[in-house]
Amino acid sequence: MIQKHPRIVDLSETEPNRRRGGDIRAMLTPATAGSTSGFMGLAIIQPGERIGEHYHPYSEEFVYVVAGALEVDLDGEAHALRPDQGLLIPINMRHRFRNVGDTEARMVFHLGPLAPRPSLGHVDTEVTDGHGPTPEFVAAGTDLSAPDHGRPSERSGAIK
Repeated sequence: MIQKHPRIVDLSETEPNRRRGGDIRAMLTPATAGSTSGFMGLAIIQPGERIGEHYHPYSEEFVYVVAGALEVDLDGEAHALRPDQGLLIPINMRHRFRNVGDTEARMVFHLGPLAPRPSLGHVDTEVTDGHGPTPEFVAAGTDLSAPDHGRPSERSGAIK
């Protein structure tokens, strides 16, 4: 029997990913911690920044706002999110986040279950920072041989 060991991952061990806006850090993932059911990370969003609209065809997303004032669009309808509030985003629901305050916002996120293949985990639906809407992976799943897997910003198995 293979025994798994707990793994502590410090935010400083993660690389910022700004492809979809904000600073998204995948922390506890299949590659970093051996997770098998989902992954967790932190989004850091500066005043006026946003995380572009996208959806997850296989995963629910759980978010918890730690600091700042966010607005989330859920299938085009805006909702306020404040510190100490959580939100469950269902599978296939389009969503985007905006920092509408004047201080940095921090939001913990968890997605699960993992998509069957990395390329199926995440679909962008709008252009963000010069990147077009294309299907891309978010969850590494158990397919660690995926061609996109292994570069430092992707080593976490979460955001490309």
